[in-house]
Amino acid sequence: MLSNDATLLGSAARQAVSVGRRVASESDGSPSTWYPTCERTENANVEVFRRWLRSNRGLDFDDYTALQRWSATDIAQFWGASWAYFDIAAASPYDRVLVDETMPGAQWFPGATLNYVDQVFRHRRPESIAIIDESEPGGAGRRTLTWAELERQVGAVADTLRQAGVGHGDRVVGYLPNIAEAVVAFLATASLSAIWASCGQDYSAPAAVDRLGQLEPKVLIAADGYHYGGKAHDRREAIDYLRTHIPSVDATIVISRLGLDSAALAPITSWADASTGDAALETTPVAFDHPLWVLFSSGTSERPKGIVHGHGGVLLEHLKSMSFHLDLSPGDTYFWYTSPSWMMWNFQVAGLLVGATIVCYDGSPGFPTTDTLWALAARNEVTHLGTSPGYLQACEKGKHSPATEHDLRALQTLGVTGSVLPPDSYRWVADDVGAHVQVASMTGGTDVVSAFATAVPTVPVQAGEIPVISLGAALESWSEDGHPVVGVVGEMVLTKPMPSMPVQFWNDPDGKRYRDAYFDTYPGVWRHGDWITVSDRGSVVVHGRSDSTLNRNGVRMGSSDIYQAVEKLPEVRESLVVGVEYPDGTYWMPLFVALADDTILDDHLIRTICDTIRREASPRHVPDEILAAPAVPHTRTGKKLEIPIKRLFQGAEVDTVVDPQAADDAAVLQWYIDLAAQRNRTPEDTH
Repeated sequence: MLSNDATLLGSAARQAVSVGRRVASESDGSPSTWYPTCERTENANVEVFRRWLRSNRGLDFDDYTALQRWSATDIAQFWGASWAYFDIAAASPYDRVLVDETMPGAQWFPGATLNYVDQVFRHRRPESIAIIDESEPGGAGRRTLTWAELERQVGAVADTLRQAGVGHGDRVVGYLPNIAEAVVAFLATASLSAIWASCGQDYSAPAAVDRLGQLEPKVLIAADGYHYGGKAHDRREAIDYLRTHIPSVDATIVISRLGLDSAALAPITSWADASTGDAALETTPVAFDHPLWVLFSSGTSERPKGIVHGHGGVLLEHLKSMSFHLDLSPGDTYFWYTSPSWMMWNFQVAGLLVGATIVCYDGSPGFPTTDTLWALAARNEVTHLGTSPGYLQACEKGKHSPATEHDLRALQTLGVTGSVLPPDSYRWVADDVGAHVQVASMTGGTDVVSAFATAVPTVPVQAGEIPVISLGAALESWSEDGHPVVGVVGEMVLTKPMPSMPVQFWNDPDGKRYRDAYFDTYPGVWRHGDWITVSDRGSVVVHGRSDSTLNRNGVRMGSSDIYQAVEKLPEVRESLVVGVEYPDGTYWMPLFVALADDTILDDHLIRTICDTIRREASPRHVPDEILAAPAVPHTRTGKKLEIPIKRLFQGAEVDTVVDPQAADDAAVLQWYIDLAAQRNRTPEDTH
């Protein structure tokens, strides 16, 4: 519990946000749940950059809106200025910023050579902490790595990989939990100009092979297991499976996370041996677009696509995101609850680029109690915490008040991504986490390993909205006929390239799969597949995936509007809605609800759900049928499986729409498969 002083601080902060809301309402006519103070605005990194542009480039912008408009219009000048501002550690200079703006195929910074790792250690403070490694109770405990120790370990592991024959363009893969060793392994790989890829150990061995095996890696780095939900999960058999089914692996390094005997896996190198020694860290300069890592699509309906990003594009994009948008600086502590399977792991590692301390956590966010992440944030004085809407809603439904249960005075920013954050959750954060805490909701993706729309510490936060379009992102909402629209729903597109767009897809020599993924609808324009509204203030509302859009009688609706209404009910843990078009022209829109414990879906609850949707969304959003389900299936990165479930009810074969190994719970997915099969056998009873 907080001391009396801390409780008073929370009270004062709530009073401050009340004043902030009043000021925001008076300034732009719409209520805010967070408003920046004058001090925070003045000291924000993005403001320092704005002043730098005035002094060094003769460019003067009145506010963020003007700055963003310029950054998305004159992209070559913006990214060139960013290169100079961040003083990129390049081994050789670039010839020009951008050859042309054609997508796909824009060529950035030709002639430049650099290495991501050089920028990581550019501003190190040797005895300060670079990484905090935590585990849930009963796990490995808490460890820290100073910047000096991090650099020593990276140098030692790089030397071990070099002796194993790893060099330019070779692949090193990790089958690892979110631990400090994963960061060291990635940096060591990148320093050699080799290519990194990783997969969390919650993935089954066959699912990991589907991803990592594509790359024909030379070295596998794996942990003997991980902790989750109060249990130790032994992954030694999975390691053996990976080595057997990926014949290109010449060497295996095993981390003793659980302290198990790995002798049966011989020949192996222990992490203790691999990271011993004082070999100097020597980086290999590479071209701007040389592959840094391969990330993978969810693989729910096809073999996971390997998305390749380059050293330079990631470096610039992440420096921009960490500094200007998240407002991270040396002295900050940055923790995002994530897994090495998800791009947010890479996004968290980027905190090192600006000298922040990052936190790796091996465990469940809800063990031993729902407020585990808040407790971790408090004891580590986390300034920037990242999580999912689902976690915040679970805390809200559990009647938690983190501001009074934990000392969160250090917390400045709460990052949120993975799905749409309902407006009520913004208000809960203001009331129960801290009025001083900015909600930094964002939308983007693995595709660019960053965000297209996000927050900035100088712009107010409106409940239910993402405050701004990211710097350097030429994002628009387009109508079906390909024209930009404001204030109405449209397709999210980018009309100009970003440096962190994929260099290529793995094993896509002619680029066809890459073009088909983003450019088949609007040639030369990136279509991301999200359905959004851009307001006249420049904020963004995400309504869901455009390919899973609900369409009743020609009117398109977003699934998130239904989720926001239904999932605030205490009786509903989570929900899933799909719109199923049948060949005969009929349309069925069921709503599946996973109910709270000891709750029954009776007529009264059905009426309550329908009335809530009718009141908070519209009568058109009311489903045709409400069905109780054991749970909602997700990808392993937390996205609801709307499209595969829709396709199943349309009669598609399971193996053409979803890989059960890509789901977070195969048993839950099987429930939907069985129900779809049953309904499709008796169509006259259902549609």
